[in-house]
Amino acid sequence: MYSWECTWRVRYADTDKMGYLYYGNYPILYEIGRVELMRSLGITYREMEDDFRIMMPVAFVESKYILPAGYDEALTIRTTLNDLPSRIITFNSEIFNENQVLIHKGTVKLVFVNMDNQKTMSCPDFLMQKLKPYFGTKKQ
Repeated sequence: MYSWECTWRVRYADTDKMGYLYYGNYPILYEIGRVELMRSLGITYREMEDDFRIMMPVAFVESKYILPAGYDEALTIRTTLNDLPSRIITFNSEIFNENQVLIHKGTVKLVFVNMDNQKTMSCPDFLMQKLKPYFGTKKQ
């Protein structure tokens, strides 16, 4: 398992009329979390696309709303990979409020696509090598 945390503050522009984080903005937090998780491994989305010609489009999103997040609240986004990727990589997100209470959960599945031929592919070796130490001998 590999997990990474980052923080993000709810801006006024991100809230609805009630002063809560608009429900449609949670997938943006998932993206922030997974981009920062990848960066923590020393890999950026830009590098994957520009240097390796691999993109990762979203294939599935699931959200569970538990409690609202309010304007100006600092949230902790914990993003976890529970399994080594194969053709699909699954990011699990947990979002905590300032009191470290779980307020939201989400799952996002992405596929690896070769940008030159537009075909799905297995997880690239450079990413697999970065992840394997966190999963021991477990194989997918």
